[in-house]
Amino acid sequence: MSAETWTDRLLGGLRKTSERLTENLSGIVSKTRLDEAQLDDIEDALILSDLGPRAARRIRDRLSDERFERGADEAAIREAVAQEIAAILRPVARPLEVVAFPRPQVVLVIGVNGSGKTTTIAKLAHLFQEQDYGVMLAAGDTFRAAAIGQLAVWAERIGVPIIKGPEGGDPSAVVFDAVRAATEQGIDALIVDTAGRLQNKRELMDELAKIRRVLGRLNPEAPHDVVLVLDATNGQNALQQIEIFKEVAGVTGLIMTKLDGTARGGVLVAAAEQYGLPIHAIGVGEKMDDLRPFDPDLVARVIAGVA
Repeated sequence: MSAETWTDRLLGGLRKTSERLTENLSGIVSKTRLDEAQLDDIEDALILSDLGPRAARRIRDRLSDERFERGADEAAIREAVAQEIAAILRPVARPLEVVAFPRPQVVLVIGVNGSGKTTTIAKLAHLFQEQDYGVMLAAGDTFRAAAIGQLAVWAERIGVPIIKGPEGGDPSAVVFDAVRAATEQGIDALIVDTAGRLQNKRELMDELAKIRRVLGRLNPEAPHDVVLVLDATNGQNALQQIEIFKEVAGVTGLIMTKLDGTARGGVLVAAAEQYGLPIHAIGVGEKMDDLRPFDPDLVARVIAGVA
C-alpha cells in the first residue's frame, strides 16, 4: 500500500476529531501572546476534544510561552498545538517488532468484548505476514463459542494455522498446545486471544496469571508482549480500561481501533500523555490493511487540522 493511500485513510478517519477540535478552537485570535482567558478557552477546547486534562494543560503551557510574531490566529494556534501533540506522541509510537529468540514471540492480546479484539488480531497477523513472518493464532477466549469460531474464520481467511480447544475449556491448556506447536513448526509470532470479561476482575486476573505461569514454564521470556486493544469510540472510558488492565494483566502496549468512526480520536493523545505506554498501531477502517504503525507527526497534524 502506498503511503499516500494510508495518509488519505488517516485523514478520513480522523476528520471528525479534527473538525471537533477546529470547531472548539474557532474564533480565538490574539496579537503576539495569548491572554489567560484565551488560554483557558483553548484548554477547555482540548479537553472537550478528548485530549484529556493532562495533555490539555501541557499544550496550554506550551502556548502560554509561545510568541506569535505574526499574531495568534487560528491557523498559528493549530500549528503550535500540532507540534505539542507530536511531542506527546513521538515517544510512544513504537511498532510491534518480532525480536524474540528463541521463537516464537508470544503476543497476548487483551481487551473488553466489543473492542474489535478478534478483528485486530487478524489484522496484526496480516501485518506480520507482510513482513514475511510465520504466524499462528491461539483461541484463548474459550468462554465464548462465537469468539473461537470468529477467530477460526479469520485464520482460514488469511491462511494461518490456529490452535483451539473446546468451548469452556482451560485457556492455559490451549496456550500450552499453541506454544508447543508453534515451536515445532518454527513459527515466528504466536498471537493469543484472551477472554474480555471485566465483570469479575479477580477471575480474569487469575486466568491471565495461570496463562503466564504456563508460558513461563515453556519459555521464561513469554509472553513477550501483552497488548491491549482499545476502541477509540469509547473516549475517556478507554483510559479507564488501560488503568484496569494495567493492574490485571501487566499491559506492555496498546492498539487503538475504530479511529474512523469517532470524533474522539483525541483519546490517542490522552492515553500517550497519561500512561506513556507504547502505541503499536492504529486502526482506521475495516479492511485487512487498515491497521498500521503510525507516524506521530502526521497524526498530530491531522488531529490539529493542519495536515
